[in-house]
Parts: sequence; C-alpha cells; structure tokens
Amino acid sequence: MHRDPLALRSFRVLTGAILIVWLVLPLVPLAIWSFARGWRFPDLLPREWSLKAWTYALSDTSGVLGSLGLTIFISVGATALSILVGVPAGRALGLYKFRGKQVVELMILAPVIVPGIAVALGIHSVFISLGLTNTVAGVMLVHLVPTLPYMVLVMAGIFANYDPAFEQQARSLGASPLQTLWHVTLPAILPGIIVGGLFAFLVSWSQYILTLLIGGGRVVTLPLLLFNFASSGRNDITGAIGMIYILPGILILLLTAKHLSGQNGAVGGFGKP
Repeated sequence: MHRDPLALRSFRVLTGAILIVWLVLPLVPLAIWSFARGWRFPDLLPREWSLKAWTYALSDTSGVLGSLGLTIFISVGATALSILVGVPAGRALGLYKFRGKQVVELMILAPVIVPGIAVALGIHSVFISLGLTNTVAGVMLVHLVPTLPYMVLVMAGIFANYDPAFEQQARSLGASPLQTLWHVTLPAILPGIIVGGLFAFLVSWSQYILTLLIGGGRVVTLPLLLFNFASSGRNDITGAIGMIYILPGILILLLTAKHLSGQNGAVGGFGKP
C-alpha cells in the first residue's frame, strides 16, 4: 500500500508537537512560579516578576549547585554499575534457556513491584552492618535496586534478537575476545545500552525515599532539597530548583532520542544499509 510521504511527514510533525505540548504544559506553572514575586488566586499571571528565586538558587548559600553535582555523580555511578551488571545478566536471559528462568525474571522485577520504602528498610539494616549508611557509596549502591531491573530487561530484549554467530565468525577470523567485544558485540548492543542507561539514569535521578533512608539526611541530593523547599511553602524557589532539576533529564532525552526508535544492530544482523 502506497503512503503519501507528505501526509506521513505531517502526521509525524503533528504527533511530535502534541507530545511536546503534553510534556511541556505541566511545566509552565513551575516556570512562572520561578519568576513570580507572589502569585495569588484568581490572577492568571503574577502581578510582579522577580529574579530573586533564581539568584538565590544559583548562589553558594542555597546548596543547589552542590546538590546538583552530587546528584549527577550518584546517577552516573548508579547507571555505570547498572550497565556492568545488566549487560551480562540481560545476555544470559536473552540468549539462553535454563530451568528457573521465569523465577529469575520475577526476582529481577520484584524491586519494581515491592514498595520502595519496604525495600529500603530491609536494606538499611544490612548497610548499617557494612558501614554504608550516610555515605555516597551506600546511596549509589541502593539506587541499583530500582535501576537494575530496567537495564536487565532492556538488554534481555536486545539479546533476544541478537545472533551470536557473528562473534563466532570474528573469532574464527583470528579476533581476540576483547576485539570481538569491541568491534562486534558492542556496536550491535550499543543502542540498547543507551536506552537502558537512559532509564537507569532517570530512575536514579528521581530517587527520594531510598536516598533519604540510606543517606540519613547527610547525602543531600536535588530531590531532597527540592522537597525541603516545597514543604516550606517557598513556591518561587521550588519553581527555580524544579526547572534545574528537570533540565538534565530533558538534555539526555534529546541527545539519545534517535536511539529510542527500537532499531539496533542486534536486529537483522550486520551489513545491511
């Protein structure tokens, strides 16, 4: 069936516009609050505007920039650990059939199903004995609980469509295991790693309960700081911090958008234009 290219392009543009509006519209009040000097009902817009909230949020006394750097560090670290564990685990689940596979998959999904506070309370006693509470390392490790399932399941789907015969061909031509990994395996699964890493980063970025319980209030990430200002009724500062908080996620989403189409080297093999 022939499709009109112009109509298809118009549909994609319209869909993209609707998606952007859907994502951006809830952020409009937050952005307005960050520049408002009081915004009272029934005014549609604030009567006075000010940069005071942004000046404070970007100052050294607010702690926002320090918390932003710490949050990025923890999220990147948790993402890297998720990739190191999730890629081999996803390969095992995607390529091989073994007894108890469904039980393993259920165990991987368990942290997503079980409420986060219950998981954190159970892990907290273990981390106390290991000396990991109130530390950045402890927070980074506990973030693996919600991030690892996404990474493993994404990679399992990638490896389910992966043909290991390409690796065997490379080895038969004299490639070492490291060369095979670098030149054959990684290019094929890289889109999956990027997508899984994106999910892992965003999930780690948004963690509040796990960070609060394991960090003990000493590891102050941006979600904790945002909640503190929101609960104190400072809507203007909350709006400014909220805009800073969502910025990295939007940037990462834009940079990795081309990899979210679901097409990757693992599907259909190599050598296709």
